[in-house]
Amino acid sequence: MFPGAREEDLQQTLPSLGAQNSLWLAASLIDTKACRFAPRIDQFSPVKQRQTRLPPVKIQPGKIPNLKAFPRRFLGLSSINGEIMGTAASPFLNPIADELEGVGPTKPTAEALLRRARQRRQVQGMIGISYVIDGGVLLVYAHAGTIPVMIGPAFAICGLITVAGYILLSEIGFTERFRDHYFVTPHAIGSMAIMLAFTYIAPEVGVMFLCTLFVVFNFSSLRSTPLQTAGVWTAMALGLAWLFLLTDKPISMPHETYLERFATMTVFVLTIGRCMFLGIFSSTTRQTLYKNGLKLKEAYKRIEELAALDELTGSFNRRCIMRMLDDEITRAQRSNAPCSIALIDLDWFKRINDTYGHPTGDEVLRTFAITVFANIRNIDRLGRYGGEEFLLVLPDTSGDTATRLLDRLRSIIADLDWSAFSPGMQVTLSAGITTLRPDETADTFLARADCALYTAKARGRNRVISA
Repeated sequence: MFPGAREEDLQQTLPSLGAQNSLWLAASLIDTKACRFAPRIDQFSPVKQRQTRLPPVKIQPGKIPNLKAFPRRFLGLSSINGEIMGTAASPFLNPIADELEGVGPTKPTAEALLRRARQRRQVQGMIGISYVIDGGVLLVYAHAGTIPVMIGPAFAICGLITVAGYILLSEIGFTERFRDHYFVTPHAIGSMAIMLAFTYIAPEVGVMFLCTLFVVFNFSSLRSTPLQTAGVWTAMALGLAWLFLLTDKPISMPHETYLERFATMTVFVLTIGRCMFLGIFSSTTRQTLYKNGLKLKEAYKRIEELAALDELTGSFNRRCIMRMLDDEITRAQRSNAPCSIALIDLDWFKRINDTYGHPTGDEVLRTFAITVFANIRNIDRLGRYGGEEFLLVLPDTSGDTATRLLDRLRSIIADLDWSAFSPGMQVTLSAGITTLRPDETADTFLARADCALYTAKARGRNRVISA
């Protein structure tokens, strides 16, 4: 009847409950008769725990609930890796938080704007360094006599001017007016225009500019939308068509002298290195997306748990237990299976709150829920119906079986040593049980259980009545 229990579940659960609740849980796991001889909880205060050991008791298999797994156990949720996963990537290699910050109707926060500006500066800085390095390679070609000396400095200056212009637009906040605050398409088209123009001016080293053109396109595609990528590709295709079909420039790959071969080798090494960097960037982005996806899934599951559970007792809240009742009624009527429910009320609970205080009353509710969870099946559903009233849904359970189960729970609750909370305290429960009738609705089903509960109270409480 009960699922198998694991010893490690008890080892994980008891320390998290504190001294009092731990013993309540242990007491609820003992047989009903053994509960009559449960030791006093105040024997296990934090001070006396160092000197006193729990007496050996026989734990019945299948009654040890893993409280940390309550939402998964009763909601049917499976656990994914809940470990908080970070990334060692730099802010430039971690654009996900930056992209998510401004999503939605709300404006980005000041912190998000600063992070965006910092990332844009990093991107432009790397582009500027690439222009300077390429200018140095052009100087090697110039030293070999392949091109004029001014080509290299002119190329670097043109690139740095465009970089400075984009940084200026970023710093004054102009780029934040657009959804693409990185200005991917304008930046890519500007860089391609520089490459094509210098390929036309210095066709003797055209292979270098064409290799760089390849890197520019791939770099821009990492952050562009499909439409932007198509636009950049179209602009590049038109530029290459103009260069190759409408001009007769002899685009060459210098390799005559040793120095030219060295410079050309450097061009290919740099191109391959930049492509490797783009691969690292893409891989890191995918990993970041995957890790953020796991975090979002975990957060979504946590939200589901919070939306379905009563924060105090760990049982389902009223909205959730009512939905489960409707589902169970539909299932039972479709499969012609029995279904019973029990409305449970803690007797004189208002007196407990008035006499001992609301914190003690909260502990009573929490201990009651823990005890019930420890003594019901996996398929049973316990929800807080309101205040000190709880609704227990018992699928595939006849009226007689439900009555025996509730009477057993009533006996366990009554036999617990509640004086640990306050001397002389006693807690009992009354329950009204009813079994689903053909074509019965949830309202009439609950109304009959409610009538049975009031009958139990009228007959003196601490009893179970079946309607």
